[in-house]
Amino acid sequence: MACGSLEIEILNTFWNLTASDEDIDISIQDIVDELSKNGTERAYTTIKTVMDRLVTKSILVRYKVGKKFFYKVTMDKREMALDMLKEFTNNFFNGNYAEMMHFVEREMSEILVK
Repeated sequence: MACGSLEIEILNTFWNLTASDEDIDISIQDIVDELSKNGTERAYTTIKTVMDRLVTKSILVRYKVGKKFFYKVTMDKREMALDMLKEFTNNFFNGNYAEMMHFVEREMSEILVK
């Protein structure tokens, strides 16, 4: 499941916030505040739009407590990374993991030499 850079940023923020308590209720404002601590100023409406997209993709779920909406992530970082790796391999290497690994090894050796 392809994700844009802001979606990944938001998901990383979720995983950081839930590292010590996975049952914590996280609101849009919590994400906005956390991103601003890292020097990333984003409009509330932008974050809401992206989080709603993540709900549509079933990566986040939204639920209501009282009058306020909260969100939870549906997969951990490892699951998401594996899902994206599978998609990458399917898109660029026709699902051939050996070919993908050979590519990564070759490219990484070139990067490390530089």
